Amino acid sequence: MLLSTSIKLDDIEKLEQEAKLQWATRIQVDSSLTRALVSFQANKGKAVYRWFKYKEAFSADLIEYLLRRHRITSGIMLDPFAGSGTALFVAGGLGMKAEGIELLPIGRTIIETRRIIEEDLDDSAIERLVFWLDKHPWRQSTMEKPIIELRITRGAYPVETLEAIRRFLKAAEQEEERVKAVLLFALLCILESVSYTRKDGQYLRWDYRAGRRQGKKVFDKGEILSFDKAITHKLHEIITDLRSAELPEDLFATTRSKADVRLYGGSCLEILPHLATESYDCLITSPPYCNRYDYTRTYALELALLGVDEGELLKLRQEMLSCTVENRAKDLLALNPEWKQAVLAADQQTLLQSILAYLDSQKDLDLLNNSGIPRMVRGYFYEMACVIFESARVLKRGAPLIMVNDNVRYAGAGISVDIILSEIAEQLGFRVEQILILPNGKGNSSQQMGAHGREVLRKCVYIWRKV
Repeated sequence: MLLSTSIKLDDIEKLEQEAKLQWATRIQVDSSLTRALVSFQANKGKAVYRWFKYKEAFSADLIEYLLRRHRITSGIMLDPFAGSGTALFVAGGLGMKAEGIELLPIGRTIIETRRIIEEDLDDSAIERLVFWLDKHPWRQSTMEKPIIELRITRGAYPVETLEAIRRFLKAAEQEEERVKAVLLFALLCILESVSYTRKDGQYLRWDYRAGRRQGKKVFDKGEILSFDKAITHKLHEIITDLRSAELPEDLFATTRSKADVRLYGGSCLEILPHLATESYDCLITSPPYCNRYDYTRTYALELALLGVDEGELLKLRQEMLSCTVENRAKDLLALNPEWKQAVLAADQQTLLQSILAYLDSQKDLDLLNNSGIPRMVRGYFYEMACVIFESARVLKRGAPLIMVNDNVRYAGAGISVDIILSEIAEQLGFRVEQILILPNGKGNSSQQMGAHGREVLRKCVYIWRKV
């Protein structure tokens, strides 16, 4: 669909209001949904889920709430953006089979370590972890294991911390595979706390003590933990959770019931087309939001420790769903000619095409703070249309798709991600039952507020059903 590039912000706002009126009966506030519930915050006090701070994750309580609300108790659940595996392990712990797809090695490592803990970690392995907690064998190590430093991670640690990390890794090589996996996982859990960096959505924010200049404002992240303090605290937390008498209840019975979890490593755009048609009973997921967050940057410390080099990092960034301005356009029909219907559904989405025309006009006028925004937004919705197409194909008739996502704003234009994706979904085999919104939305970015004023954006949970 071709629209005039002379489209104005007022035109977008009018179309947005018309769309909200059309969807008013299905957009409903759910007072049970809180910001903590739909984010990692609610996991902070929950055994095992709290070990790694995967900030983009939703909470285990949210998955349990959604499964209970929609009476989903059996069958196979799919999460094509598995992240740290929260949905997989909650569903698996409740007796379902769970399958996930995850591109980033950090997410895959978290999930695989959870599987090792649940399926194969016995008392002797736990006792070995206790030995590491009590005896600190890395202190006695005289050898170090080299680790990759990327351009965006170079100088991220105090010198003594980097040496301790290398000694820890070298000493861990002497352990059997189960223990070594948990030790590596514990190390991944503490990297941010012992570094000069803090994850900040689109990039790593650097503490002034690193000696790097980053922007005009001086950033002080506060206490930077010593390696020994951080790793002993994390090992103590892991061992305590593993030994807790209440552990099975805390984990929805996952740790000793051996949740049936299967993981596919790679991009869901690559893997979804190879999954069997009408083989899943539900799909619960939270894709990357259309918010410019670059997970290959925010998790660069962890990716480097896992051996990802510069070339692999760039490849991962391009394989991700388009959600950052550095994503190049993907030739979707070259990837899969079967996606013609999905591309057409996005082509015919009036609100989307109006927004894209507006963003293109702002780019031509040099009014965007990054010229890659139109390409990113276009890629996001067209790629999501393909994900929706494949999701409809693999779900059984009548099966629900539940998605957590946020609306966004660029160049003053509010983008109703929920409505646009829902209208595309209804063209590709779904019936939209509800768009549940949180009682308290989120504000737009400081740049947007400065230029266009503050406006609350909807945080949503979509409930679609395969027809």
